[in-house]
Amino acid sequence: MANILFSLWQDEIIDNRGKSEEEAAKSKFHFPFEFDTDTHTKAFIGWAGVAIFGHGVDVVKLAVEYAKTYQEYSEACGRCAPGRWGGRIIYDILHKIGRGEGSQSDIGHLQEICASMKETSKCEIGKTVPNPILALLTHFKADFTTLIDEQKASPDFHKTEVSYISKVTAPCMDACPSHVDIPSYIEGVRDLRFDESLKATRQTMPLAHTCGRVCPHPCENACRRTNLDEPIAIMELKRLGADFETDRDMGWFHPVEPKPKGDKKVAIIGAGPAGLTAAYYLGVEGINCDVYEELPVLGGEVAVGVPEYRMPIGKYNKDIELVKNVGTNFITNTRVTADMMREFENSYDAIMVGTGARLSKKIRAKNENPKDEGYWPAIPFLDEINLFEKYGFGEAVDLSGKTVVCVGGGFTSMDVVRCSVRANAKKIVMLYRRDEKTIINNTSYEEYHEAVEEGVEFIFYSAIDEIISENGKIKKLIVDMYELVPDPEGGRPQLLKAEGKSFEMECDILVPAVSQDADLSLLPEEWEIAKTSWNTILTDGKTYQTSREKIFAAGDCEYGPMTIVNAVGQAKRAASVMTRYLNEGKIYRTEDEIMEDHLKALKVYNKKEVVRGWLKGLPREHSEKMGVEMRKTNNLEVNFGLTTEQAIDEASRCMRCYYIAMAAV
Repeated sequence: MANILFSLWQDEIIDNRGKSEEEAAKSKFHFPFEFDTDTHTKAFIGWAGVAIFGHGVDVVKLAVEYAKTYQEYSEACGRCAPGRWGGRIIYDILHKIGRGEGSQSDIGHLQEICASMKETSKCEIGKTVPNPILALLTHFKADFTTLIDEQKASPDFHKTEVSYISKVTAPCMDACPSHVDIPSYIEGVRDLRFDESLKATRQTMPLAHTCGRVCPHPCENACRRTNLDEPIAIMELKRLGADFETDRDMGWFHPVEPKPKGDKKVAIIGAGPAGLTAAYYLGVEGINCDVYEELPVLGGEVAVGVPEYRMPIGKYNKDIELVKNVGTNFITNTRVTADMMREFENSYDAIMVGTGARLSKKIRAKNENPKDEGYWPAIPFLDEINLFEKYGFGEAVDLSGKTVVCVGGGFTSMDVVRCSVRANAKKIVMLYRRDEKTIINNTSYEEYHEAVEEGVEFIFYSAIDEIISENGKIKKLIVDMYELVPDPEGGRPQLLKAEGKSFEMECDILVPAVSQDADLSLLPEEWEIAKTSWNTILTDGKTYQTSREKIFAAGDCEYGPMTIVNAVGQAKRAASVMTRYLNEGKIYRTEDEIMEDHLKALKVYNKKEVVRGWLKGLPREHSEKMGVEMRKTNNLEVNFGLTTEQAIDEASRCMRCYYIAMAAV
């Protein structure tokens, strides 16, 4: 690993100038020492400071290029003079010094303008651009003054050997697995430009209806507004653009004009979020896609697993129609086999596997027998309920008089218990091995709170020890209780069985919802495609190519059970890489994607940051929900969404926290 010569990042300052390798301090931050394979990074500069990784870096040229990058974005807002014109003045002065025409008074002028921008800019990009420039002026002042005294250009000023690669990000964008341009779509809502809002979303997220309703919104956990009062209602603002488009039958707002179809052809296995996303972005690039789906309906687990009250199928179908609109060909009721995959390898230019993970795992309790009456794993349980409720397939599930016990702690288990409420179950219990805080983190506060309101009983720190059946029918469960026991040596507390606290409980329907496995029987054995220890398809996690050429994988079959937005993010990257593979015959990431990965490792959000310069105490808007007694009796959508007035107020709370990052390589 390369050494740090100097770094000032957030609250950490490291100055190894004049120190030996043994004396050199290390950073707690994951800086991108290696930009890409065989490419070293010379320096990294961004909103929180600067890091120099070796001698010979032209810090003046680095500052010039960073200030130059800001010019591309300073007009994006244009709502304040300090941000708009201050950045231009900084660039002009730095460029003057860099080309050897500066004066000593320029240093003071730079510091004055930087300080003014930090204090008076209306958005964070204007407030943070001065940070690394001030750091360089303070800790590398001699580099600037020498050029001024000698009236000469900086060493690299007229050279092109060093590349300066920049990327605009935000804490919420970085936390989003799909890296949606969140500040932009929020700005569209604030300005009542719902079309622009939706176009911003669809740059990296085609399923706007879906992820505007059922996303676990990790972006909100990285919202800087949290450091001030409450996070922005980011997820709920996303759905406004999508609903605006389809409720008014306005056609499709594509982020770019789809290209005419060429001669390249891709097979996609699975029509869930990963498959739909890959098909959309490949289709936009003019690549023909055939999507094969085992189910009789499109949409994968979101269609048959996520309940109607949470994700109305009519809204999800609008997202699917968008994918159809770019020329995608869907083939349903088709389970792809190993023989078919062998044929696909010859008849398609590339294949993407996005089959999800639909094999429910066992609880691993004593006497567990999947053949017992009343043993109903989560995936087939939700399939049967939702295929009827959404499509009218089969018969309605009636759990009247039944006690349903679900074991789990994620979205799937939450869907199970809330569907059981609507199927008239007498009593519904969720057993979870961890605590209330963890289950909220795994799902969302809203989902957990609404389940409690609907009468679901949660028993935390619990697990089934034994299943008691009579004549092949489940009757009772023996449940063990656990407790966190502190480590006497100061380590993490251990979760241990609480002796003497086990109990019996009646059970008619036992639903395991602890996790799912991927079914990889479609992969021919002789292909020897590498797998993970979790029996998912192994990729590098960056290009999503498997160990076999032409074969890519994304979503649950690659990572294991995850969220919709994770699957979308993976599939978007896979489609991007596949497009270059099909058009150029090469597998690689773009510079923008490389920076995306580096920023994810570095982490953009600083939860310890003290946010200044903003009015705090502005309350978060909350959408109206259907009343408890009414929603328990039907599958109508529970969340009515924000009103226009609420949406504008909520969007106005956004601090537009764009940051610029740059690597010199």
